[in-house]
Amino acid sequence: MTLRLGDIAPDFEQDSSVGPINFYDWSRDSWVVLFSHPADFTPVCTTELGLTAKLQPEFEKRNVKALALSVDPADSHRQWIKDIEETQHTVVGFPIIADADKRVAGLYDMIHPEQSATATVRSVFVIDPQRKVRLILTYPMSTGRNFDEVLRVIDALQLSDAHTVATPGNWRDGDDVIIPLSVQDPEVIKQKYPKGYVAERPYLRLTPQPNK
Repeated sequence: MTLRLGDIAPDFEQDSSVGPINFYDWSRDSWVVLFSHPADFTPVCTTELGLTAKLQPEFEKRNVKALALSVDPADSHRQWIKDIEETQHTVVGFPIIADADKRVAGLYDMIHPEQSATATVRSVFVIDPQRKVRLILTYPMSTGRNFDEVLRVIDALQLSDAHTVATPGNWRDGDDVIIPLSVQDPEVIKQKYPKGYVAERPYLRLTPQPNK
């Protein structure tokens, strides 16, 4: 199965480091960052899970739940968490799915045979409260993920949903944003973007971030 942006994220029930999880029941009305790891007790993954644990307050500010996945069993996850917490000096406060039968990996197309026939690549899915897939990233096994970028994209998605804007390249919270081409009515523009805008071109209209 190949997921695309806008698809409904598949539901699943699977064991985890904190016991069985039904994905839809667990996620409820939160955003979710679902990210997979090739295996337990691997160095890159250990640093990534430590970073995610340290960013827990930032995720909570954004109504985001983190959910990791590896194809190793739950007992292995629990032992690995001890290593993560000791080496990365943090507390892992989110579950790690134990996808020993690779059912979830299959649903989310996390195994790429040319990389490995058994281990999941470094996939990232951002899923909104309506369970729509809003972001898909795939990293090679050797490259650790940039979790600052994951937070940046979540900020941009949530801002776009709330205020009908788009974000330019390298946008950060507080920067100017773009009025989408779908908004053309002058009265609607005045109402939605009361701070005004600068038109570099008719199709490129920059306005201050509405919620700042």
